[in-house]
Amino acid sequence: MSPKSLILPLILVVLAALPLALRESGEARGDAQHRVIIYTPHNEQIRSEFSRAFASWHAREYGEPAEVVWNTPGGTSEIRRILEANAEAALRDNRPIGGNADLVFGGGSYEYGQLKRELAVPVGSGEEKRTGRVLEKVAFDPAWLAEMYGENTIGDNTLYDPEGYWFGAALSGFGIVYNRDNLAKLGLPEPTRWEDLADARLAGQVTLVNPAQSGSVTTALEAIIQRLGWKKGWQIIQRMSANARSVASSAPKVPLDVSSGDSAAGPCIDFYGRYQAQAIRDAGDDDRLGYIDPKGETVIDPDPIALLSNAPHRETAERFIRFALSDEGQALWQFRAKRRAEGELGPERFELRRMPIRRDFIARERANFIDDVDPFTLASAVPDQDKNARAFIAPLFSAMCADRRDELDRAWKAIRTHPAYPRDRALVTADDVTDPTLKSMLEKFDAMPVVAGPEGKMFDIATREGRAAVRDGYLKGKWKDAGLWPAGASSADELRRLFGRFYSAQYAEIAASSAGDA
Repeated sequence: MSPKSLILPLILVVLAALPLALRESGEARGDAQHRVIIYTPHNEQIRSEFSRAFASWHAREYGEPAEVVWNTPGGTSEIRRILEANAEAALRDNRPIGGNADLVFGGGSYEYGQLKRELAVPVGSGEEKRTGRVLEKVAFDPAWLAEMYGENTIGDNTLYDPEGYWFGAALSGFGIVYNRDNLAKLGLPEPTRWEDLADARLAGQVTLVNPAQSGSVTTALEAIIQRLGWKKGWQIIQRMSANARSVASSAPKVPLDVSSGDSAAGPCIDFYGRYQAQAIRDAGDDDRLGYIDPKGETVIDPDPIALLSNAPHRETAERFIRFALSDEGQALWQFRAKRRAEGELGPERFELRRMPIRRDFIARERANFIDDVDPFTLASAVPDQDKNARAFIAPLFSAMCADRRDELDRAWKAIRTHPAYPRDRALVTADDVTDPTLKSMLEKFDAMPVVAGPEGKMFDIATREGRAAVRDGYLKGKWKDAGLWPAGASSADELRRLFGRFYSAQYAEIAASSAGDA
């Protein structure tokens, strides 16, 4: 292994060790009895309010002080990679997993489903493997869970893991944040549907986040695909990507760009959009920023909290989970901020603008919420859900957009500036035009890769059968002995490169068609 290839694993292990260093520093001062160390992607405002409120709640419930130590190395996807790298290193060294932090708090339920999986590393050259998990079960009383959550379902999701590996603390929706001033200058109405972001008049006016770096953004794009279908979903995502002025690495960048006027709109987690709109209103501009959950086109996802294996402060960690689900914890998400008397519910400084997860709390306290929203009425199940769709979001997005921005821009410019391109609608496909050159260009733009499998068999990822086969073969490694990629290479990286070669060729043909037509 080269020195360069060791850099990322070493960085991940160092980051994972930071909470341990903080803990040992605190213990040296003799004040660590009721500390809880938490990995989180949550912003400073959430961390501040939860630290203050948990300390107050703990002192009242247990008569002793408590504190939270936060570790914020990045988004949920980065945190998962750090925790998994640390766990695999521990298994290789025959050490217990974890022991340097107590909880991971925040992010989508998908990431926690990945974190709960059993990891395995080979021992020596034989078939033996060491196994372990990043997360540890918590056996809360079923009666208490029923009291907190009621029915364990919202749309297609559960509110907590039935096996006890994670527990939803809040709910997240996904929608569009938009700048009314920018849209007015472009002569465009406020968006109401995802396809409004595919409008060619928004070229250079959309901010996106790379789903390979954000689990929440992956969930937002998955909602588009599951709600609108694979074909239409990707037509929207590709045009949205073509309209992008930038592809950021962190989800908060979208509302910041939109509020500053650097872009007109972008897909966004609900509370990021609402929080930024509130900040702009508080600064004296009531109308600049808006946020909408596209009706019938979004998904409501739990924002979990989970116990890490071998948590050094397990008792306090379990108390923190209980606090997050208490009335005090739930009120932080949606009550207005003000200086509060002891025991009064709600945040003190920051209005977090998130959706609580407890049905009974929402029913009882909704009149006190800033946003008049009931997530349980917004959520609905997706009929005939495509279980393989999510696995393709990061590699396809990278191949069609993030890895070849210039090529995509040239192809999209050739399409949207064609004289026959319709100017009166948001989403334009080959079915909407009659000009043969423009129709051919749009067909090439929307084409999907066909992947070669064992024995020369071809698999079209535009079909469910093709996606299932390619996911099993490449992403789950079932074709590792078929000679389809170099020995020792990452099959996922090879699939992304294969997709990239396809899109490069398609974009080049579109640009050439435009030049020839001219």
